[in-house]
Amino acid sequence: MARRKKIYEGKAKTLYEGPEPGTLIQYFKDDATAFNAEKKATIEGKGVLNNMLSEYFMTGLNAVGVPTHFIRRVNMREQLVRACEIVPLEVIVRNYAAGSMATRLGIEEGTQLPRPIVEYCLKDDKLGDPLVTEEHIAAFGWATSQDMDDILSLALRVNDFMSGVMFGVGIRLVDFKIEVGRVYDGDFQRLIVADEISPDSCRLWDIETGQKLDKDVFRRDLGSLTDAYTEVATRLGVMPKTNAPVTRPTLIN
Repeated sequence: MARRKKIYEGKAKTLYEGPEPGTLIQYFKDDATAFNAEKKATIEGKGVLNNMLSEYFMTGLNAVGVPTHFIRRVNMREQLVRACEIVPLEVIVRNYAAGSMATRLGIEEGTQLPRPIVEYCLKDDKLGDPLVTEEHIAAFGWATSQDMDDILSLALRVNDFMSGVMFGVGIRLVDFKIEVGRVYDGDFQRLIVADEISPDSCRLWDIETGQKLDKDVFRRDLGSLTDAYTEVATRLGVMPKTNAPVTRPTLIN
């Protein structure tokens, strides 16, 4: 099958023209990056795991009425998704202090926050995705005030769903990042969850041990990233439980 036209390539995914108008093929790569791509590696099987996990979360969100761009998984590394206009913001929901928030505010990592806190960063790799306020967003026209109300509602609904799912398998949802896209039905615009939801975009800690099961394993050299992601997938039933040694998923072209 001939490769379709490439539309965009990011650090962890590539987008190709879809088979029908208004669709894209989202390809998950094995590349891992951290610290604004200053640290890089290729980790066999990572893209396969993220594809399967993102399918699981997006399907679940669609089922509970939270709209996403996800249509269906095509194969081990690709998804069919709805094309959308990406709002140039990273939307971060924090339930516990960790990462940059803990450093920025001098809060001990792991401290439970009084309520979920939503932060926004401008999507710009050259600037290091800087933190911005709603005042910045309104002043520079990145989103309208109605958009921001809808984005906040989407983010908190995703948090409710994800927190419950992860708690059910013994994992604490510390924080996560989503991207939001605009789609149009005639003159009517609505906002949907886009990009991916995976351990690349979440902080996930084992409730009992505090073991990190997300990209911090790569950032902080805490062990095998693939093993961590496989653990998440196994607990969620995305991969079958087995007593045999873990065989990392690979794709044969």
